[in-house]
Amino acid sequence: MSHDQPLPRLAAALGLALLLTGCPAPQEGEGAAGPKPTGEYDLPAPPAPAPSPAPAQATPPEPAPASAPAVTAAPPAAAPAAVGGAPYQVVDGYKVDATTLAGFRAWRSAACDRCHGANQEGLVGPSLLEGIKVLSRAEFDATVLKGRLDKGMPSFGENPAVTTQLDGLYAYLKGRSDGAITRAKVEAM
Repeated sequence: MSHDQPLPRLAAALGLALLLTGCPAPQEGEGAAGPKPTGEYDLPAPPAPAPSPAPAQATPPEPAPASAPAVTAAPPAAAPAAVGGAPYQVVDGYKVDATTLAGFRAWRSAACDRCHGANQEGLVGPSLLEGIKVLSRAEFDATVLKGRLDKGMPSFGENPAVTTQLDGLYAYLKGRSDGAITRAKVEAM
């Protein structure tokens, strides 16, 4: 077949070019770029999941230190947290109120995990489990809506999936940061 003849010539030319430049020819199972690196780009294994907390009815919660925010676990039929309380409700570490669930969905739709990691522990972007502890709500809103372009954080101010769910996004990340939401993937109460 006439259309197959250029391939042997191309392969011979590539072999000659490699020989002349001092590069070893690819071995069986390797591409032209050489063998696949082994381990040098592997990410560390994620930490083991935290044990699920005991149900609120079994043991009374320990009082939180004065500097730590209060973590609440409300029954499924309860209304959203009152002003001054936690912005989320969680049962069993992963069942959350509707606002917090909408925030989780906004997190997923904006693909925040590409930079901050699926468990919010950070990748190229910082850990949000720690970051939310030091940001005020106003700083959080400004960061999400305006971005931090100098640090690689894009602006989501024009993304309605985020802007309409900013309260829920904050509630979800605050619950993760506080340790009340123990799984990255949450479900409705």
